[in-house]
Amino acid sequence: MCTSFTSAMPTPSERGGRLSRALLLAAVLLTGWPATAALPDPVKALAPNWQALGTGEARFIGLHLYDASLWVTAQGYREDLPFALALTYSRSFSRALLVSTSLDEMRRLGGADEARLARWKLSLEQVFPDVAAGETIVGVHMPGRGALFYHQGRLSGEVADPAFARAFFAIWLDSRTRVPALRARLLGQAS
Repeated sequence: MCTSFTSAMPTPSERGGRLSRALLLAAVLLTGWPATAALPDPVKALAPNWQALGTGEARFIGLHLYDASLWVTAQGYREDLPFALALTYSRSFSRALLVSTSLDEMRRLGGADEARLARWKLSLEQVFPDVAAGETIVGVHMPGRGALFYHQGRLSGEVADPAFARAFFAIWLDSRTRVPALRARLLGQAS
């Protein structure tokens, strides 16, 4: 009986390996290091050599809303180059909430007048779905063209308006964003 108990005990090296893995997992959980959503194949086909520039998470009053990652081409982040913003939601949100929140932020940042925002509302209602926890929406900035949106790897629509694309992505990337820490992480300016 004593022999079987002893053989079931982990060796010192096994205990050390388990401890290392446990410490790494704890560090990841405590720092809130978000997982980087992979780009869907249709997005990868839009431009060569996509690479994640930065990742971060959005929280509101301590509640984790989503993880974000900014993808750029080999030339880096510039407004005149394609880039993709992937948002993986940690809770469910209705289309109506996604649309109204986006419009409120574009309005706050001065992205457009009310007539243009009304047109953009209709476009957003067509490209945004309801999202469940764990689902990803990828918005792709296409300079001079507008924005493409993918939900769970499938094209959900396009807003063919460069002014819309600038105003929409400004929600996260403008210096006046409501989420400055997330912006810094997305742009690779913070650890």
